[in-house]
Amino acid sequence: MNILVVYDSYFGNTEKIAQRIAETRGEDTSIHRVQDVSMDLLKNLDLFVLGPPTRAFRPSDATKVFLAKLERNTLEGVKVAAFDTRMNPEKVGNPILGFMVRIFGYAAKPIADKLVKRGGVLVGEPIGFEVVESEGPLYEGELERAETWARGLLS
Repeated sequence: MNILVVYDSYFGNTEKIAQRIAETRGEDTSIHRVQDVSMDLLKNLDLFVLGPPTRAFRPSDATKVFLAKLERNTLEGVKVAAFDTRMNPEKVGNPILGFMVRIFGYAAKPIADKLVKRGGVLVGEPIGFEVVESEGPLYEGELERAETWARGLLS
């Protein structure tokens, strides 16, 4: 099985989630920062997982650049999944942030939609892993949630 996990990370939190996903999926899994991914790496994949931090309610800039480079059928028939890292407005007690999230959302869902538009077959619900503050750290238990989610992607 050929699995590729691609991530972007500003403060290391999204990288930790991506590493846990890659470790969970095993030795047939490679992991790369989004800036380092060539289109050749997307060939002959069984599963492609993409995850950035949510920045201003959207994927990181590097992730947007990567997604723009994907041609229409680049992921034809490839199983795909998307995640992000994010702040939970209820946990941080910020009603304005909560209002904005209800309007604009997080990064994982639009990423999943774009991967499907590029031919991918969605195999897991887009998911978010929560950070305590904008720079982290991850809430306790988020790495374990990532592991559980990763196990379910090809079960």
